[in-house]
Amino acid sequence: MPVMRTLRDVIDHHAEARPDAPFLFAPEPDTVITYGELRESSYALAGLLADAGIAPGEVVSFMLPNGAAAATLLLGTMVAGYVVSPLNLLAQDAHLEYTLAHSDTRLVFAAPEFVERIRRLLSTVARKVTLRPTDPDALRLDGALARTPIAVESPTPALLMYTSGTTGLPKGALLSHGNLVHAAEAVVSAHALTAADRVLSSLPLYHVNGQCVATVSPVFAGGSIVLPRRFSVSQWWPLVERYRPTWLNMVPTIISYLLNGPDLTSAQVDACGQIRFGRSASSPLPPEQHKAFERRFGVSVIEAMGLTECASVAFANPLDPARRKYGTPGLPLGLEARVVAPAGHAVERGVPGEIQLRGANVMLGYYKEPELTAATLSAEGWLATGDLGYCDGDGFYFITGRLKELIIKGGENIAPREIDEALLKHPAVLEAAAVGIPDAHYGQEILACVVLKAGMQCSEEALRAHCMRELGPYKTPKFLRFVDDLPKGASGKVQRLKLLDAA
Repeated sequence: MPVMRTLRDVIDHHAEARPDAPFLFAPEPDTVITYGELRESSYALAGLLADAGIAPGEVVSFMLPNGAAAATLLLGTMVAGYVVSPLNLLAQDAHLEYTLAHSDTRLVFAAPEFVERIRRLLSTVARKVTLRPTDPDALRLDGALARTPIAVESPTPALLMYTSGTTGLPKGALLSHGNLVHAAEAVVSAHALTAADRVLSSLPLYHVNGQCVATVSPVFAGGSIVLPRRFSVSQWWPLVERYRPTWLNMVPTIISYLLNGPDLTSAQVDACGQIRFGRSASSPLPPEQHKAFERRFGVSVIEAMGLTECASVAFANPLDPARRKYGTPGLPLGLEARVVAPAGHAVERGVPGEIQLRGANVMLGYYKEPELTAATLSAEGWLATGDLGYCDGDGFYFITGRLKELIIKGGENIAPREIDEALLKHPAVLEAAAVGIPDAHYGQEILACVVLKAGMQCSEEALRAHCMRELGPYKTPKFLRFVDDLPKGASGKVQRLKLLDAA
């Protein structure tokens, strides 16, 4: 295989070597796109954007659900020499309005249901932005003349992703072709992906996991992607039966709902026999759910972890099940990692602190935010992640919480995840998340929000007694709230600080 330093190198190689090989299966409405067709669309997109007066290197956005158009635009825009900035379908108007203005986007492809909303938000943007209504099931570029794009290099910006933090304005992480290719190469190497592999992933293409791990990585290997419109418990295993994926890209929320979903048919059990592994990332996977999924479905799960600022690649457990550990995202993947004390110096294994990362997949920086970039990326290239944890004697990293989410009760640091996992051990609990709330005596007290399994009941007294046994009196939540859903971002990660609304 030739050296591939940019996404254009990757797409050109597969389109020339295997033009009829499938790149994408979109179950709605049963669409298949080949690598040859992907390159044709990318080059036609280059012509369309150039004819629209948009210069190479400028930003192009899309607001589309998963489907043929979103997948083609995600890759095709970057191949064409432009920067793609997908818009979050779940974002509030204030987030979208800021993103549209701050990103300097020149054109927005939007599904019909979002056209009027985007048009209204664009009315507040000073510069001219073209709005192009788009069918989610097919990127129609009729009349666009294919054009060979200008040269792109490894450092060329490719993807602008705005993080959806729970406080403050969104931050635009700018990733280069080199960042994306290096991250994909690390995933392909770690998971031994080949052109014969096929992934089933329902994660949205406006989230970095769905983009980088579930799209760019399989494409780097020359494999294929099954991309349903959205996750559905009732449709997941039928899709496995129909498309025969060799790996599953999931998040803990998906695993939790599948565990509480229907039993598999004999044909679905047979199809599971072709699955080499499942991959879980974007938030910590509770060990009890991890083990339960493997026992019930016979699919081993690799827990991993990534950040937007690292193209969704940071840690992963080994492919060999015998070498994996539960409760950890694993070993550094394609980069260096270290744990530092508050003073900034690296600490020994086993000592907790903030996790920092350095490598070729670490972002170029935050778009138009030099001070924020300097505060996050050191001169030596170390990225301050804001994640708290430690490295054990075998080199596996364990995540205990976030700096902003750490509960400090009476001067003692309490990791919310410890409380989450204790609650999840109760047979009636489907999901749980804890957060610190202000308290006049202790500084902070513990609030836990709990979603019960369908058809199950549990009193607050019974759940508190369970916590007393698992956690002891000091870490047992003072406040328990039963809720229908937990607030989540695009990847399914719980937005813990939004739990304060339930206080």
